[in-house]
Amino acid sequence: MTIGIKTTKEQLLRLPTTARPAVDAEQLEVPEGYRAEAVAAGLSFPTGMAFDDQGTLYINEGGSTWPTRPAMTPRILKLTPEGELSAFAEENLGGPRGLAYRDGYLYVTLKGGYFARVVRYDTETGEREVLHDQIPSGGWHEPGGPVFNPKDGLLYFAHGSVSQNGVVLPQGYTVDVAKNPEAHDIPGEDVTLTGNNVFSRDPLMPYPYLTKTGPYKPFGTPAEKGEVVKGQLWCTTGVWRSKPDGTQPELIAWGIRNPYGMAFNEEGELYVSDNDMEEKGERAVAMDPDRIWHIKNARKPHGTVDKPEWFGFPDIAATGLPVWHEKHLPDKGKPAEPLLENPPEWAGPAAYLEKPHSCMTKMDFCTSDTFGHRGKLFACEWGTMAPFNSPREEDLSHGFRVMKIDTETGEGEPFIYNKILETGPPAAGMARPVDCKFSPDGKSLYVLDFGVAQVAEGHMLAYAHTGVLWKVTKL
Repeated sequence: MTIGIKTTKEQLLRLPTTARPAVDAEQLEVPEGYRAEAVAAGLSFPTGMAFDDQGTLYINEGGSTWPTRPAMTPRILKLTPEGELSAFAEENLGGPRGLAYRDGYLYVTLKGGYFARVVRYDTETGEREVLHDQIPSGGWHEPGGPVFNPKDGLLYFAHGSVSQNGVVLPQGYTVDVAKNPEAHDIPGEDVTLTGNNVFSRDPLMPYPYLTKTGPYKPFGTPAEKGEVVKGQLWCTTGVWRSKPDGTQPELIAWGIRNPYGMAFNEEGELYVSDNDMEEKGERAVAMDPDRIWHIKNARKPHGTVDKPEWFGFPDIAATGLPVWHEKHLPDKGKPAEPLLENPPEWAGPAAYLEKPHSCMTKMDFCTSDTFGHRGKLFACEWGTMAPFNSPREEDLSHGFRVMKIDTETGEGEPFIYNKILETGPPAAGMARPVDCKFSPDGKSLYVLDFGVAQVAEGHMLAYAHTGVLWKVTKL
């Protein structure tokens, strides 16, 4: 891997790859009175970052879970305040996704095979300890967090759904389900099924062999009307908390399709980003906004949550409407039918709604008067995967920016974005922002750019050595 470390006088970095040959901070639009610069370039599939108390920055490189060129090893990098970059650790499974630092330990969420993990490293000795290894995984979505609540000191983490839209379907085989064919969603509470199943082709059988699959079932397994599926502590679409050593895990929310980004404000209120359901396939949902949820159960003392909040997946869109409502009927794919009889009470509305297919990812609250905008939430938007998951032309340009959001009013505005954007990011500007973190001194906002991921109607392809670490500072 080649890394370019930027000096403060340079604006242009040249990279050793034709997928993204140069990085130019002049292509970024930032508010007046702020300055953007590229700190490091040539990262491979960066997915999360965290500062320690001394200002050392740890960066995840996610490895080749995605279809990639070339294949890369998942690992954690260490960038010192002096600009020295080294590999802190190598990981396995699907690779590291999120990072948090606390009291000498680095906490890491790892995408799994059948199970995801939360591990922690002693940053002095490098010793690694597994805290949680029973988180259902093996499908389409990612682990979220970890983050620490500034009020109760507990560790919070999450994981998304195995399925795209509530039922495991053939398109899942393009990602993980081919490797984990028995993976399926698990509810966080007892649910009764309607008996509606989804008919689809079977990619494991000669065409045109058809099969049917029900919710909370492995691919090819139908559901029965009135069937009760028991809720479990270790569900999919869940948000949990535990002691920092991993003991006393507690489920506080579920029904969140892809809770990748998690952030606490200074008052200890938890917010979680989530991505819309997709307008494709045999259970298609249209015009479902990206969103940020306010997890109110995080206010409750540890061990007192007797009922987790439910945020709608797989039957309620972020609008609060059923996914079979006329507003969500697809132009492409088969319309959705109800999967749950008498579902739990919906915990919405969302704290913030964004355009569909913006792909909201990781976030951080500003706690600095020096930087400005104290109390506002800064949220990354990785950017659309249309036309892969949406037939709508307007979705082709959604995302590719960092938003500044007022969680009290539900209003947001772009804070960092590319000066030129037609149907995707320019190669030298910000490609796909995936995480943002304020420096320990509160003076700068660092933005982690995943790099180049090309999307077409039938596939996507990500490129190594194209990730960038950006820095935005108030002048």
